[in-house]
Amino acid sequence: MGRLLLWVGLALVLQHHNGAAHKLVCYFTNWAYSRPDAASILPQDLDPFLCTHLIFAFASVKNNRIVAKNVQDENILYPEFSKLRERNRKLKTLLSVGGWDFGTPRFTAMLSTPARCEKFIDSVISLLRTYNFDGLDLFFLYPGQRGSPMHDRWNFVFLIEELVFAFKKEATNNLHPKLLLSAAVSGVPDIIQTSYDVRLLGRCLDFINILSYDFHGSWEKFTGHNSPLFSQPRDPRSSAYAMDYWRKLGAPSEKLIMGLPTYGSTFCLLKASETWLGARATGPASPGKYTKQAGFLAYFEICSFVRRA
Repeated sequence: MGRLLLWVGLALVLQHHNGAAHKLVCYFTNWAYSRPDAASILPQDLDPFLCTHLIFAFASVKNNRIVAKNVQDENILYPEFSKLRERNRKLKTLLSVGGWDFGTPRFTAMLSTPARCEKFIDSVISLLRTYNFDGLDLFFLYPGQRGSPMHDRWNFVFLIEELVFAFKKEATNNLHPKLLLSAAVSGVPDIIQTSYDVRLLGRCLDFINILSYDFHGSWEKFTGHNSPLFSQPRDPRSSAYAMDYWRKLGAPSEKLIMGLPTYGSTFCLLKASETWLGARATGPASPGKYTKQAGFLAYFEICSFVRRA
């Protein structure tokens, strides 16, 4: 049980969907193995039956090609991640490219011409097949935001359409199962409107991972829930609102995966006596013993904190 809780705490997020085709999608972060002592974890430590889909986060982009972030990923983590399917034949593994820290410039450069997109797609198929991944997850945060030009919204759709076409062609030519394609997308209405053609993404992607978390955090001057299930009277941001928003804009409900964070946001309170939701805050609380990130505690760090309280 300790190992299971450790992994859930280190996963970036769980994504859950209750529908005709049940999916429980989990992210494994490639920096988890480098954490100290008991917090270090490798793919072979994971329970391959816990989730239906496991996504390895993250790969990078260099010279318009998808690449592993470091040598350890290629030599150790990718092969071990693939071996999980030997223990559970029904498990699907995907490789996620991008992430928050990755930013937008390399995505924008790659999307700027069809030739660069083609180079990226060819490298994706090669890397996924080399390491026996079942698909690709696009973690582009966000088209048309954070320095990305507005036309990246449409370039992103073009890339997805070309990936779908290339995946189908490669599967037919080589008699392989078709590679899966998913994307991690915002749950914030303003970003959704700016960054995505929801109907086209819903038509092309195999499933859509809604980032229905990080609605509040230590960057704000008041405490708030990381991932509230329902909206507050003056704040519509919530998991339910995000899922319904994507559905109303035309995304098929059976493709929508709701994000569940397995970590907590922490705050430094302006006054120790003010401990309610919406209390005034001055910034992030102290880093956790293992994750060492101010304003953030993994699930297992929260459990330790509660036991000591």
